[in-house]
Amino acid sequence: MLPNMVGQLARESILNPIGFVDAHTEGEPTRIIVDGGPDLGSGSIKERVTRFRENADDFRQCVILEPRGYDAVVGALLCEPTDPTCAAGVIFFNNAGYLGMCGHGAIGVAVALHYLGKIGIGKHRLETIVGVVEFELLESNRVAIQNVPSYRLHRDIEVEVEELGTVVGDVAWGGNWFFLVGSSPARLTLDNVDSLSRAAGRVRKALQQNGITGANGDEIDHVEFFDKPFSTDAHSRNFVYCPGGEYDRSPCGTGTSAKLACLAADGKLQPEETWVQESIIGSRFTATYERLDENNVVPTIVGTAFVCSEGRLIRQPHDPFMHGIRSEHSPTSEGISL
Repeated sequence: MLPNMVGQLARESILNPIGFVDAHTEGEPTRIIVDGGPDLGSGSIKERVTRFRENADDFRQCVILEPRGYDAVVGALLCEPTDPTCAAGVIFFNNAGYLGMCGHGAIGVAVALHYLGKIGIGKHRLETIVGVVEFELLESNRVAIQNVPSYRLHRDIEVEVEELGTVVGDVAWGGNWFFLVGSSPARLTLDNVDSLSRAAGRVRKALQQNGITGANGDEIDHVEFFDKPFSTDAHSRNFVYCPGGEYDRSPCGTGTSAKLACLAADGKLQPEETWVQESIIGSRFTATYERLDENNVVPTIVGTAFVCSEGRLIRQPHDPFMHGIRSEHSPTSEGISL
């Protein structure tokens, strides 16, 4: 058999290739799926993510897990919006499951849509699981995201944590549920990522064991430690522990939104006053908020994203790791409740 015929047969044996654009927002990666995704039918984004979870979760794992991805990647499946005023619909997911909203991911999607020639400089809308998010593409790589309404549910919750003792934090919503701790168990540097991750994991476990949840019993799947910034023009530095056990390289858009809600509730930050949130790698978001009502604020998060690569992910039917490398130790959280 001729070599070119062998190659043609090999190519014909692959499943539908997955077209993607990879971007990073302030260091945190997003893999945007532009074609080759599962057929999720019609209906709301919530209905489609339910079908995704129940019928096509192998696709999520293929995109995110090794050997095609890695645990820090957040996936963003582009889909048709139900709201015709939106530039796109998007379903965010990671190594543990599905996300309600993803601030860094939304910024990455905005920059990718511009890179693909889908949108121009100016204001646009993005349909997500938790609602429509407005954003403004300020420049080719700089985006202002107006997040979903955010609020603090509980203040100064005490929880006993293994090896840490009593930990005090706030429970707040910024598109995902957070437990925000005002002091860190270790200096917020990359050298301490492992110890910070272990500490945050223990905090999350203690929250679960003590029945401390978000609204409607939703799991608090993000833990955020804060400390003084390294830069003189920033207000705070953070470490964000994500549902699948990875840390956020960016300052976390939904986590910064939750932080703004707490600052607003305490009267420590006024509407339209700027808050500069620094991440553990030194990248930053600039944030402000508008007050929606007595309990809710609408945060605006400004950050930069850059396209890193684009291409196709290949799945061959005889590949034993076509759906990623999974083990009994893989994260089992299903993310948001629908």
